[in-house]
Amino acid sequence: MNQFEIVTNSPEETGRFAEELAAHLKPGSVLTLEGDLGAGKTTFTKGLAKGLGVTKTVNSPTFTIIKEYKGRLPLYHMDVYRLDDSFEDLGFDEYFEGEGVTVVEWAHLIQDQLPKELLSLSIYREGDSARRIVLKPYGDRYSELCKEIVS
Repeated sequence: MNQFEIVTNSPEETGRFAEELAAHLKPGSVLTLEGDLGAGKTTFTKGLAKGLGVTKTVNSPTFTIIKEYKGRLPLYHMDVYRLDDSFEDLGFDEYFEGEGVTVVEWAHLIQDQLPKELLSLSIYREGDSARRIVLKPYGDRYSELCKEIVS
């Protein structure tokens, strides 16, 4: 599997990268986000939301698990960090196969619930404000997307 990397040097640059990525996403797109607390997952998601035309304030859904936002495409922002074994009742498939873009933070916790095709992003701190974003595409659609946006 191919892996792609991009380094951003500020939160604003991370947001702009996510905003550019959003322009290439289609209904049913699934992105997973991994990274330590404070690595920039919410900053990335805010940029993605901006690129999707979301006008509401985006914040981490830590205590609500799933937040939905209206934009050019709906954005489904999930944080599954605090889930226990009750996740089977949440209907993840409806989101993953829906008309919007799904972003799942801490996705490794629901690995067996995720679709086979998705774009996995891991965000690593490279200093105070720099971040290294590692993109791992699963499926041809996401491989082509990565080739297009990471040059």
